[in-house]
Amino acid sequence: QVQLVGSGGGSVQAGGSLRLSCAASGSFFSVDNMDWYRQAPGKQREWVAGISSRGKTNYADSVKGRFIASRDDAKNTMYLQMDSLKPEDTAIYWCNVAVQIHSRDSNLDSYWGRGTQVFVSS
Repeated sequence: QVQLVGSGGGSVQAGGSLRLSCAASGSFFSVDNMDWYRQAPGKQREWVAGISSRGKTNYADSVKGRFIASRDDAKNTMYLQMDSLKPEDTAIYWCNVAVQIHSRDSNLDSYWGRGTQVFVSS
């Protein structure tokens, strides 16, 4: 079983910064891709950023240049540094992690963390 524990949400004024984290724990062989999603009020959930097992990052256009995804494989943790926050970044943020459970089985299982609220005031 894999558990994801997130932290770092909160309220901030526009232009401010927040850092989200998502730590994976439990019994598994390795962590593959790690992604962040968000859902704003009245909108569908959208992908925000991702980081591969090799450290390659990708970002949605709406956050490119303002958000930075990173990971610490020793801690099975990923981070989302959010700078220059805008009111439209207000949303619930979730982490999603692809995990290889067994060393002899290359299949990946997907796990979601609990959402964390980010509120950006104007």
